[in-house]
Formats: sequence, C-alpha cells, structure tokens
Amino acid sequence: MTTSNINGYLMHYIDHGIGTAILFIHPPVLTSLNFIYQIQGLSSLFRTIAFDIRGHGKSQSSKQAITYPLIVQDIKRLIDQLSIEKIFLCGYSTGGSVVFEFLLTHPDRALGGIVIGGMSEVNEWRLRNKIFLGAVFSKIGAVGSIAFSNAWTQAENISLFLELFNDAKKGNARNAEQYYRYSLNYNCTAQLREIHLPVLLVYGEKDKHFHPYAKMLQQRLPQSELIFIKNVDHRIPTKAPGPLNEQINQFVRRFTH
Repeated sequence: MTTSNINGYLMHYIDHGIGTAILFIHPPVLTSLNFIYQIQGLSSLFRTIAFDIRGHGKSQSSKQAITYPLIVQDIKRLIDQLSIEKIFLCGYSTGGSVVFEFLLTHPDRALGGIVIGGMSEVNEWRLRNKIFLGAVFSKIGAVGSIAFSNAWTQAENISLFLELFNDAKKGNARNAEQYYRYSLNYNCTAQLREIHLPVLLVYGEKDKHFHPYAKMLQQRLPQSELIFIKNVDHRIPTKAPGPLNEQINQFVRRFTH
C-alpha cells in the first residue's frame, strides 16, 4: 500500500503484480478494498492497481468538488507517475461511468474497459432513489451509517466486513455527497458510439433492475461483450470473485495477445 501526491492531494493506492495493468475504480463511500479479491486473484497474472478516490478511505479529502473529470485527471496522473502507457480500467457500479469518462477523454491511454454493474446514466427510479439517499445521508454527515450498510451487504464474512467498514467510515462526508450528486446527473449515453476500444460488461443474473442498462450499453458500444454471472446480484466483486476474475482474465488476454 502506497501514498503519493497526485494533483495536490495524497492518494492512497494498491499496486501489485507485473505485466498488463488493470486499474479498479470504486463507487461512493466504498474504497479500493472492495477489490481485495481481484487484487489477490489477478496480481499473479497482471499488474493490479486500486486507489481510494479523493475523500474516500485513506486518501486525503478534496477541496475541489468530486466530479468524474476530476477522478479521470487523477487516474491519468497516477498512471503517468507509475510509467504506464496504456491500461485497462475496471469500474464497479458508478465507477463504471468513470471508465466511460476516461475512455472518452483519454482513449490513447487505455487498452479497454471492464464495467461491473455499471451505467452511462441514472434513469431508473430505484437507482436514482438509492443514490439520492446516499447524497442526503452524506450531507448530514452519516458516512459511517452508509459505510456500515455497504460493508454489511458486500462482505462474505465478518473479517472482511470489519475491514471494509473501518476503511469506508474514514470517508469525507462532503466529498462523498459530491460523488453521489455528480453520479445522479451524469449522462454519456449519446457519446457511447465514440468509444471504439473493447469493453467487457459484467452483470449479476439476479441484478434485474440493471439488466436494461446492460442491454442498452451492449447495443450502443461498438466493441462490447456482455456477460451475466449466475447466482449473484449487484455485489459481484466480493460475492462472485472467482467467476468475475476469470472473465477479466479471459478478456484482458484476448486483447493483449
């Protein structure tokens, strides 16, 4: 685990393994630890990197408002520092939208994208409501409550729950609220046809409310592949790490060999 000065703030990140690089992007209040099973399972095959977004986990809080373009700037600066020319980006939930933003902004620095339960806009009422409530709870300073709920639902066991909770509850409430609110209003659907890099779309078979996003993204992205993982809902990174890691491994190898 490493801390580095990135665009004026101290970023905490994990960097394991060698070879083709994959960088993981988390949604609001969660942290890089949510990808612990991807780091453990894939770092013997690839270079795996996960970072805490500004004001999340062990990263310093941000004076600038959290936006996807700002997160993308930070990712670009990090890969510059790590001397990585091109990278695969893997985003979970709203982190998937950050992947799209990066592919649209810096296609020359990417090899492709992996989107886990992601979307290009929030147009479904249940998801809008969930993100809106996240923003409201963050505004009143209840990041600990969100962290507890998230960790409890994501974790497979008590030790992982404690790790996720203790990491997430350190988050800055204002920065979490900004990330939630930006996610509510973001929309890159009309630009998806401009993304000509390969994109792997991964969704849980039980995550029915997200299936319309999956199908819409598959139709609009010129070079995409859609996979549904059986017996899992939205919480794929921690609840179905084996099947997810295998799909990531196959996808990355297909486009680097």
